[in-house]
Amino acid sequence: MCGIAGIVNLSDHHDPPPVELLQSMIGAIRHRGPDEYGLYRDTHAGLVHARLSIIDLQAGQQPMSNEDRTLWIVFNGEIFNFIELRNELEKLGHHFRTHSDTEVILHAFESWDIDCFSHFNGQWALALWNTQTRNLILSRDRIGVRPLYIHESNGRVLWGSEMKAIFADPSVPRSINPQGLDQTFTYWASIAPVTVFEGIDELPPASIRVYGPHGEKKEKMYWSPSYPEAPGSWEHSSTFPTLATATEILREKLEQATKLRMLRSDVPVGSYLSGGLDSSVIAQLGRQAKEGRFETFSIRFDDTEFDETEYQRTMAATLNSSHREIIVTRKDIAQVFPDVIWHTERPILRTAPAPLFLLSKSVREAGIKAVLTGEGADEMLAGYDIFREAKIRQFWSHQPNSKVRPLLFDRIYPYLARSPQRARGMAFEFWKKGLEHANTPGFSHEPRWSTTSSLKKFLSRDFLTSLQNNPSPTPLDNLPSNFNQWDSLAQAQYLEITTLLSSYLISSQGDRMLMAHSVEGRFPFLDADVMQFCNDLPTEYKLAFLEEKRILKKAADGLIPESIIHRKKQPYRAPDAASFLSQDTPAYVQELFSDRKLKESRVFNSQAVQGLYEKCISKREHVREPGLFSNTDNMAFVGILSTQLVVQQFIETSAPRYGAEFEFKTFVDCIQHPLLAH
Repeated sequence: MCGIAGIVNLSDHHDPPPVELLQSMIGAIRHRGPDEYGLYRDTHAGLVHARLSIIDLQAGQQPMSNEDRTLWIVFNGEIFNFIELRNELEKLGHHFRTHSDTEVILHAFESWDIDCFSHFNGQWALALWNTQTRNLILSRDRIGVRPLYIHESNGRVLWGSEMKAIFADPSVPRSINPQGLDQTFTYWASIAPVTVFEGIDELPPASIRVYGPHGEKKEKMYWSPSYPEAPGSWEHSSTFPTLATATEILREKLEQATKLRMLRSDVPVGSYLSGGLDSSVIAQLGRQAKEGRFETFSIRFDDTEFDETEYQRTMAATLNSSHREIIVTRKDIAQVFPDVIWHTERPILRTAPAPLFLLSKSVREAGIKAVLTGEGADEMLAGYDIFREAKIRQFWSHQPNSKVRPLLFDRIYPYLARSPQRARGMAFEFWKKGLEHANTPGFSHEPRWSTTSSLKKFLSRDFLTSLQNNPSPTPLDNLPSNFNQWDSLAQAQYLEITTLLSSYLISSQGDRMLMAHSVEGRFPFLDADVMQFCNDLPTEYKLAFLEEKRILKKAADGLIPESIIHRKKQPYRAPDAASFLSQDTPAYVQELFSDRKLKESRVFNSQAVQGLYEKCISKREHVREPGLFSNTDNMAFVGILSTQLVVQQFIETSAPRYGAEFEFKTFVDCIQHPLLAH
């Protein structure tokens, strides 16, 4: 894994990109690749790279060129099928001088042009510079595991793995984008290409953007999640394998995906253990793929409400792994939260990334550079409650006056059956809203989106006016043409993958928290072959009545302990507002909620926010009580605090300048040394 950045002049009216600026850009994200640094520069382009050495440690330096030095690449990620592609390219006459996946990309582009990206099975963000055509090609993997941000102005394009690389250029303006904040307070994150900063785009997942020498720009998607067209049950269909056969195929595909991620590495690969089904399956498959010492890592909480230690230790014992645990307290979360936001570069509505930030630090301290995780299983195999909620609501919508059908919610939330009737009644009224829209595209996600949207009551009048005049794009604006032909579960999965997974889970909880400490995450459930197989599965293989991940549980049989396969699902969470409300709350919290700071940021209605803050403070003495803060108050508190930190760190504060602290190991400067261009 690495960090990349660069500048391309789209006209002849600019001087060559300054070495000092390029050095500052890559220095701003050097945590992504602290092992060595590289630079390429010519009259029109500058490419820089910070390397985390994982494959071909001796000869994989970047920027890298093809044989005649007409193509240059900076690449962040891994192409896990690079050996197979290399064999294919050698048969086409290509010759290789390294053993790196980076060089495979160059030769693949020479043979297949931009169609090469659909051949790759991996996780990447990259920039290719063609010195002959003066084309800049930017690309990102299917799900957007690896980030890439772009700024265009005055005939220049700047890009980087993180926005702080772009902000290293002091000429880049900085202001909060109301649309990005609006999306965050609706979908939990801004959705590419929108970001929370004006003038900065995020290249969407599965996209290719090409800039021409005169400023022309083309963009296309090479992949999108797709599903079989309804109708009807596939349970007894002759066109698809039986559940038993499909279970074997899934297990084989997961074995292969995990094996690639264990063996396609020249450094040891560890594994996260949450104590749940997904990470346990992947850890076991990783353990089987490679002999020798196997490192696993877990988070423990001193809050029993969030702790899963019992299951983590059971799985670690099954693996006979070298197991490390970190204990995370509420105080820990509050202390590291500013660092977390520095790396997310966006507001967040939950503190869940903070423990993962601390966990990746533990991984790095153990000398591990790459870890397997179970991320993606819930999206691919319908593991979330949102899918079960939508199924019940869909069923209920056929008889909206039924008193019996909503009782199915007791199956997924047993405490409702035991709660006073008023609590159950309130819950049912919440889920009943919008039943008349059961056949509309956003039906599955409307309860979540509407609940989160209530946070916008805290925005300032200016922000709300701006949004009225210029509404944000929605995930429903550009749905696939055959979206309405999919069944309701497939529609819900598509929305979950293209919103929360890509924009929050893989970004704020995934890449950013891992790379904060120079650790690469590897996600077998997001393997291209695994994803397509899961998407093609019959609905009832994934969600059978209200049993989630049915096929994965069957695939896990005999692989991991029964106690983990059949345990009650516990979503990964961490203490939210309560983390910041103890007697020794860090001073920054009170400051950022002060009337002065709220008015300076101009994002929020100061009076409304201070009312929320005082409400939460008034409960300080009871902060250890579970459920003390409502879901809305938790999200509002964390969302406002993190937004204030974004403003403080990226708008009010000048970017630090990086230069003399490191040197470039690869330094190809065709301006100072013209002969290097040949």
